[in-house]
Amino acid sequence: MAQLPHLLIAEDSEYTIAAKAYQLLCEQGLTETWYYDCPALVLAGTRSCLSISGREYQASQEKLGGKNLISIDLSPSLDTVWGDFSRTFAFEFGSYVEHAKTLEYQNGLSFLRKLHEEMCNWVRPNTSFHQLFQWANVRIRESGFVNLDFRTNVGHSIEVQRERRQYIQANNHQLISSIDFFSFEPFIRLKGGHWGFKHEDIYYFGEDDKLICL
Repeated sequence: MAQLPHLLIAEDSEYTIAAKAYQLLCEQGLTETWYYDCPALVLAGTRSCLSISGREYQASQEKLGGKNLISIDLSPSLDTVWGDFSRTFAFEFGSYVEHAKTLEYQNGLSFLRKLHEEMCNWVRPNTSFHQLFQWANVRIRESGFVNLDFRTNVGHSIEVQRERRQYIQANNHQLISSIDFFSFEPFIRLKGGHWGFKHEDIYYFGEDDKLICL
């Protein structure tokens, strides 16, 4: 993921970016995915706010052009070990930019970084998936954003089998500390805005009962 944004060009599309991502994964020996047949789910352009399962995802061939926002969600697996990691990249003046000039880009990217930091300080071993769901969605609304996820959840447990995932969603009162690892991955849009933002990391509880980013 550190290499990928620097490889993007104006002629790229979701389709070619997903291919580049998969090639980089393969170079690391990661040829398999746990997420249906979707090792890299890429959203860009008019589809940046699209919330879709990897089961139905088909990459678009719409070109990036000179300005765009690209979200890339990687789901590699190695034997029984899962990876799950997403980032959103600003694309301006025909290339990736580390520091976006567009105000909507700046606001979305900085809010997600802040939300992850706040979540780490707020969650404790006695926090349930339901409580984290409510907390995250209140913070999203209070900050002027909208939750775009088609399930309205903001993450899930990391499992050996896809069907066993526990979602950070309403009415799931299982304690987060009852599972080993979970992903936190809000998918948001500024209220009235045009672009969708993702930021995902995997967390676990350390010896001091505080969350650690994997």
